[in-house]
Amino acid sequence: MNRRIPILIAVALAGVAAWWFWPQSSDPRQLQGYIEGDLILVGPESAGRVVELAVDSGSAVEAGALLFALDDEVQKAARDEAAAKLEDIKAAGQRPEQIAVLQAAVQRAEASLELSRSELDRQKDLYNRGVAAKATLQQAQSTFDRDQAALQEAQRQIQAAELAGREAAIQAAEAALDGAEKALAKRRVYAPVAASVEDVYFRAGEVVSAGQPVLALLPPGNRKVRFYVPEPLLSGLRLGQNVDVSCDGCNGMPATLTFVSSEAEFTPPVIFSQEERSKLVFRAEARLVGGKPLPLGLPVDVTLGAAE
Repeated sequence: MNRRIPILIAVALAGVAAWWFWPQSSDPRQLQGYIEGDLILVGPESAGRVVELAVDSGSAVEAGALLFALDDEVQKAARDEAAAKLEDIKAAGQRPEQIAVLQAAVQRAEASLELSRSELDRQKDLYNRGVAAKATLQQAQSTFDRDQAALQEAQRQIQAAELAGREAAIQAAEAALDGAEKALAKRRVYAPVAASVEDVYFRAGEVVSAGQPVLALLPPGNRKVRFYVPEPLLSGLRLGQNVDVSCDGCNGMPATLTFVSSEAEFTPPVIFSQEERSKLVFRAEARLVGGKPLPLGLPVDVTLGAAE
């Protein structure tokens, strides 16, 4: 279970309780809330043991900075094996079974050519002595030419098979090597965005499962104000309207309303009168303009502006 979930639930319940029990401002449009954040949970794509943790809670990281690394002996071995196989294929580059079949065809073509050559020489001798007819000599020449062409074709087939088999094998080996290198690279995990490290769930030496978060990042723009709006004020809210956020030691921070819940976050056990209905609250959220680095859970006051 995510170790941060109970904390976030406690903060949310505290916010509701704060609205319900704290004394309300004399200004009906001033509401209580707290700072919340949309965390980016970062974990590995495959399981392994954390061997290096390059950051800690509170660290500020730039996009592309190393966050943590997992053990990579298995991935390195797979990479080296794929690289060696590729080199072997480049050195050999033949498919023995298919090449053997084609070589047998070459041998048959050579035998046929040898016979046709002997017959051609014999017919030439007979023709020169006036014993054989010219047509017979021409037939022997034609047979010799045919067998010679067949031998050349068989030899070209061997060359083509060697080349095609080599290229196909090299492509497969290169793909395997590329996959092994990518798997090795993924053992080192980097920050997807510039952010602060909000929490760390695993330390060096611990084993993490695939997809399990090792740490949580909070980009500056992911901070937001969560507050609760009484039912009488709900109809006056519009997404995009401006609100003013203040806290102890910080005043006049502008924010933009980005969310209003369609369901009540808290209701009394029974609602009969208009007075009881006015206690119904709806969760709302606003983004601070400029993503001010306020700590999560910080109580704030939210003053509603006019709807735009």
